Amino acid sequence: MKKGILQQFKEGILTNNPVFVQLLGMCPTLATTTSVINAIGMGAAVTAVLAFSNLFISLLRRFIPKQVRIASYIVIISGFVTAVELLIKAYFSAIDAALGLFIPLIVVNCIILARAEAFASKNGPLPSFVDGIATGIGFMLALICIASVRELLGTGMLFAASDGTGGVPIFGEWFSPASIFLLPSGAFLTLGFLIALVQKISASSKARKHQKEFLKDAIEAGYHETLMKDPETGKVVQKTQLMRVSPVKLSGDEASFDEIGEDEKEMKE
Repeated sequence: MKKGILQQFKEGILTNNPVFVQLLGMCPTLATTTSVINAIGMGAAVTAVLAFSNLFISLLRRFIPKQVRIASYIVIISGFVTAVELLIKAYFSAIDAALGLFIPLIVVNCIILARAEAFASKNGPLPSFVDGIATGIGFMLALICIASVRELLGTGMLFAASDGTGGVPIFGEWFSPASIFLLPSGAFLTLGFLIALVQKISASSKARKHQKEFLKDAIEAGYHETLMKDPETGKVVQKTQLMRVSPVKLSGDEASFDEIGEDEKEMKE
């Protein structure tokens, strides 16, 4: 099924985030988020590998035998990982020293293999390239969120260099850093709290959407207690004319149910 570019970005960053929703790539997520700079470096590297490996796998998908497709994917991915690793060594030596082994381990990152198998091998080059960028950005933003919490609470600063120097002080001298957030246990705690927060926001959003759909169905079916749809004008009006409430105009199949909720609230008061 073909998807629009905006829909792909929405899924990769929000609704199908590889870290907070799918819980993929936990090893680099927990190990490289001690600082925001490290998180940006790892996220950018994974995004580049994702985008270009998806593109090449999509271009070669008709020529790769099914029996050796996973091995073929790893060979393609490893080529781009090597290129990214050499670029980081040449131009970002501090990030290379901080990330160390986790750059070559991108080869077996389950996020990249999952997108290659689930999407790139079944879709065209352009959608596959966009999917790689969207998923990579979602991964990088998740790393930045985790690293921001860990670095801020663990050091009281943000954007410190990979060797721990520099950084922007956020809290004053009164703040006593909680060094546990720079340890593996702090990584697990931070990840758990952020996943819970994302799930709470997602559940609340779905509940509001369901409530609006239920209100719309109730009005259109005619069993809403106070509101009804005028069959002649297509406007939502009060069943009783005792109170004057400005009607809300329906636009096609979509109605402004936020305004309807406000009118109903005013009438109850």
